[in-house]
Amino acid sequence: MKSTLTALIIGFLLASCSQPQTFDVLIKNGQIIDGSGQPSYVGDIAINADTIAAIGNLKNAKGRQEIDATGLVVAPGFINMLSWATESLIEDGKSQSDIRQGVTLEVFGEGWSMGPVTDASIKAIREIGYGNIVYDFEWETLGEYLEFLTKKGVSPNVASFVGATTLRINTVGFEDRAPTDEEMEQMKSMVKKAMEEGALGIGSSLIYAPAFYASTEELIELCKVASAYDGMYISHMRSEGNQLLKSLDELIRIADEANIRAEVYHLKMAGKDNWNKFDAVVSKIDSARAAGLDITTDMYTYTAGGTGLNATMPPWVQEGGYEKWAERLQDPKIRKQLIKEMTTPTNEWENFMMAVESYDDMLLVGFKSDSLKYLTGKSLAEVAEMRKTSPEETAMNLVIQDGSRVGTIFFLMSEENVKKQLALPYMSFGSDEESSAPEGVFLEASNHPRAYGNVARLLGKYVRDEKVISLEEAIYKLTTLPATNLKIKKRGALKTGYFSDVALFNPKTIQDHATFEKPQQFSTGMLHVFVNGVQVLKDGEHTGALPGQVVRGPGYIKSKKP
Repeated sequence: MKSTLTALIIGFLLASCSQPQTFDVLIKNGQIIDGSGQPSYVGDIAINADTIAAIGNLKNAKGRQEIDATGLVVAPGFINMLSWATESLIEDGKSQSDIRQGVTLEVFGEGWSMGPVTDASIKAIREIGYGNIVYDFEWETLGEYLEFLTKKGVSPNVASFVGATTLRINTVGFEDRAPTDEEMEQMKSMVKKAMEEGALGIGSSLIYAPAFYASTEELIELCKVASAYDGMYISHMRSEGNQLLKSLDELIRIADEANIRAEVYHLKMAGKDNWNKFDAVVSKIDSARAAGLDITTDMYTYTAGGTGLNATMPPWVQEGGYEKWAERLQDPKIRKQLIKEMTTPTNEWENFMMAVESYDDMLLVGFKSDSLKYLTGKSLAEVAEMRKTSPEETAMNLVIQDGSRVGTIFFLMSEENVKKQLALPYMSFGSDEESSAPEGVFLEASNHPRAYGNVARLLGKYVRDEKVISLEEAIYKLTTLPATNLKIKKRGALKTGYFSDVALFNPKTIQDHATFEKPQQFSTGMLHVFVNGVQVLKDGEHTGALPGQVVRGPGYIKSKKP
């Protein structure tokens, strides 16, 4: 009897060993590019729940769901280093324009952040935001906002810097002055709170009022707080044009004196007179890195930037917020002075009106007022001609009439510099746009094509077609590089034990279709996307799944609240 029982046990064990291992998802025969920058290889990837369970030759394994990835690249989900999906995800959590490009993490916080908020910053956010999206502020802190998104349901993961602009509005307001000692302590306390909630660091956008009014010393003091939590300083610098090199010096000084990692948002040499500064910029960054500072950059893959008509007017006229700005624009004496300043080259502020070659290079794309939306997609030159007013007067009038800064696309950069930037070893990528879909409320305004094509344009035009960089290098700069810079744990690479954010695409067909004339067109060639192990894109179509989670920075302290 005993020998029979032993034989049965041995037989059961042998049978168990011969059973193929079963996973939730098995991706077979893909061209694996793991994010490290190393050459690709053909292999299999297994997923259990939200985790990558195995990678390699898994020919004996089974999957409850199996995908034959023959001919497809299998990569880590991509990181959008500069996302403005803060409001579009409230309207539609599916994040289709980015998910259809393989983006699985949206990083917010270019100067403005959705927390911490006060009545003043809520009012300001509504003034600069997407006017057609209506929502209530059901949060106060940055951490609460991110949790609000994921509880509501979003497809991508979300993370954020705390905005230096937001901190200033919450304390100093829109005044052009230094903070008092008490206000400075309040801002530092807000940074501390945000970092402990998981903020990635401090984000600034220094060409715009009221951020323009902040001194270098003020920024250093805020960054010292973020540095104590191993955060990063990331900045839209004071100038990307005439004072580009001086502005880069400021960023490097902040990194040095605050002992903090620093990144340049959307690196560019804006304005034809500044296109020749590429080598000098790289030399400064390389020298700082050689001296031991951790300086990195990101970019979008277009020669045009997108902001508002506020970038054509000096900061002094915008002091006090939109209402004061609009009031001043109606004063004949001020208008006369503004026309002079808007048409005069200067090193005192960033004048995008002087950075473009002609007013035809300024496309108006973001109106809040229904009565002005018929002008969407027209250049400032066209509207000025229609109204028989000068371009400067037209810009002022539109700001008054629309009740907003009026979203505008400016053609500022050279294609040659875009290509040279792609090859920089410390370059990652951000769309600087919302993530939306060509439907519903999103059709009430236009946008920059980078919202729908930033990543696909990189992988199609610049990698496959023009071979500016290799596919492995591009994937590294979309995944492992930004994840490492941000100190994000267990994301940005295909490794066993990492979160299963995975993008599968056809390298022969990946393609952007968005243009400046028709920007709301999805990219194609991305076939399957998983976020935390849940498939959000299947055979190129969104599944409707909303598995996104909050991704927190290295200073995160888990709340003790029940």
